[in-house]
Parts: sequence; C-alpha cells; structure tokens
Amino acid sequence: MARVAFIGLGNMGGGMAANLVKAGHEVVAFDLSADALARAEGRGATRAATAAEAMKDAEAVVTMLPAGRHVRAVYAESVLGQAPKGAILMDCSTIDVASARAVIADAAAAGYDMVDAPVSGGIAAAEAGTLTFMAGGTDAAFARARPFLEQMGKAVIHAGEAGAGQAAKICNNMLLGATMVATCEAFAMAKRLGLDLQTFYDISSKASGQSWSMTSYCPVPGVGPETPADRDYEGGFAAALMLKDLRLAMAAAESVDAYTPMGAEAEELYTRFAEALGGGGKDFSAIIKMIDDSWVPPEGTVAPPPPLGAKV
Repeated sequence: MARVAFIGLGNMGGGMAANLVKAGHEVVAFDLSADALARAEGRGATRAATAAEAMKDAEAVVTMLPAGRHVRAVYAESVLGQAPKGAILMDCSTIDVASARAVIADAAAAGYDMVDAPVSGGIAAAEAGTLTFMAGGTDAAFARARPFLEQMGKAVIHAGEAGAGQAAKICNNMLLGATMVATCEAFAMAKRLGLDLQTFYDISSKASGQSWSMTSYCPVPGVGPETPADRDYEGGFAAALMLKDLRLAMAAAESVDAYTPMGAEAEELYTRFAEALGGGGKDFSAIIKMIDDSWVPPEGTVAPPPPLGAKV
C-alpha cells in the first residue's frame, strides 16, 4: 500500500480520505479546520501540521479544495517541489477548466504526472466509496491515478486530456441543475392540478418524463426512495454548491460561445434561492419550496424575495 497525502477534509474529502485508509493506505492529511483534522485522525489518518509537511515521502497526492484559486495556491506553494517527483497527483476539486489545465501544465513542467478528477455522487457516496470520477490527463497519468480513485468510487472514467474531467463535471451538473428545476416545477404544477403526487410519480417515473432527479432524488418528501426531502432537505448536495457549479458552467459556456439558455435560467433560479432567499445550506432539491411558494427565508435574510421568474 502507499503513503497518500490528502489535502482538504470537508464534507466530501473526509469520507474519501477515510476510504483510502480502509483500503490500507497510510493517509497523511491536512486541512485548515482543526475539527476536520480531528475527525480524519479519528478515522485512521495521520495529522500533518501543514500541507507541505503532508507531502513528505508521499507516493500519491489527493486534493479536494473549494475553488480554482485554492487549487492553484496549494499546488504552487505546497505540492510542486515538495512532493517526491514520482508521486501521482490527483485534484478532485470542482473548479474551472482553465485552472485545471494550468495546474496540470505546471505539474508536468515540474516532472509530475497529474489528473483533474472531479467527482459526482454527493456526501453519501463519498462516505460509501461509490463516487463517480471523471478524469482528465494523459493516458499514463490516468493509469497511475486509477487504482487510487477506484478505492474511493464505483466508476472511474477517463474523459480526455487535461481539464476534460472538469469539463465533463460542469456539463453534467448544469444538466442536473436544470432537470431538478424542471422536476420541481412538474410536481408543483401536478399538486395544483389536484393530482396525488405519489400517483404522478408512479406514472411519470415510468413514462417519458423520467429522470434521475425524479426517480433517484425526488424533491417531494414521502415519494420514491429516501432523499434529503425526507429529512427537511438537510444533507445531500447543498444549493450553494449547485450554484457554484452552475456559475462555472456559465463561465465555461461563455468562453466557448455556447448557447445554454436552460443552464442560465437554472443559475438565476439557484441564485435567488441560495443567496436572495437564504437557502444555500439546504439540499439543492429544496428549490421546490421556492417554486411552490412554501419557502420561509431564514430570520435575518436581507434581500426581499423578488417575483418568481424575475431576474436577480
């Protein structure tokens, strides 16, 4: 087994690091949060005082960070030149394509193999080791990264060259955001039309309206398999993170002059829900409560709710 440096132990990274420990690796972990470090240590990881210290004798490096600027800084300051040249580098953050390509180019210039390997599946899949990884990088880098990624996921797919993993992730999540909004709209309208929502689910889940947002992640409590909707929309994939991904998708679309009207509308709706109405901490399926007018903004929310469909 290998010595793995793991940087970034948030909701996703904590479970991923724990699965590497379960696979028998020596995981040396770092996070700016003392609580996150303590949890990782309690699950078998070894605590490092700094990101650079975690690199000592590492055979593999995994990073799970909030944004492109964090990835660029960590690799420039703590990974490249600090990790042994033979280490395989894997950034599993969801960031902009340009940052992913730039960091991988810097890594290659410094003599490292590296992939961008963002994930799909959410917190539960990170804990269970059933994530889907979409990786970008050379064939050689992917071949070296794959065994580690497979120990954290159920599917590991080579999407193409550097940055292709991020491109696949943001296209996928733009589709997810738009289909969740449409699913919420359909259930809200069905309710107003007097349909029983379980009956509507039974029909649409077996008809042409079927989607993952409906059958695997239904936004209505008590309908379909258990989802965050059954826990007052707690846990799962936060609306603020969906908004982050939609903004990455819109920036990427603009960079290549792609026409994405549904993606743009989804971004506007999640901006209203997550920021203007204070729903960013709830699961992204909770946007149904804004659509059916049952959302109560948290106390202290500053911005008044604009009319439904208004630009924000």
